[in-house]
Amino acid sequence: MRRIRPQRRFRLADSAQQVVGGFLLAGPFVVTEEVWTLARHMNLLQSLLTVTIVFAIGYAALYKAAGRDPDDDTELAGVPARFVSLMLVSYGSVAILAMAFGAPGTFLDDLAGVEMVVVTLRAIAVGAVFSVVGAATADSVF
Repeated sequence: MRRIRPQRRFRLADSAQQVVGGFLLAGPFVVTEEVWTLARHMNLLQSLLTVTIVFAIGYAALYKAAGRDPDDDTELAGVPARFVSLMLVSYGSVAILAMAFGAPGTFLDDLAGVEMVVVTLRAIAVGAVFSVVGAATADSVF
């Protein structure tokens, strides 16, 4: 028989902790030319694998390593709010820094339009691999 536990209310402070960790580890990868070169040469399968890795790391860090039960979290459309926030922070922090620093224009100055957008999305996915570690760690530690 399953024990019924009250759901934890997801708080703004939880997202704030994730933001600090996400931005902390995202910065160095946004301004690294190698990340943008990798993104140029990634195919669709590699891009999807990268996204899968981010989701897997995030879930494992929040619910396996930290010993949380995802059923205890408030849900958004059936997904734990903490996990949704983690994914938004992980990808969002990389995207915000990339735009704030003008990274696509700097590293992809020979590309335009859809091609530049696609490579930028790939670079954001690569950066999110590291950002998710920082965001999940900050969420779990504090």
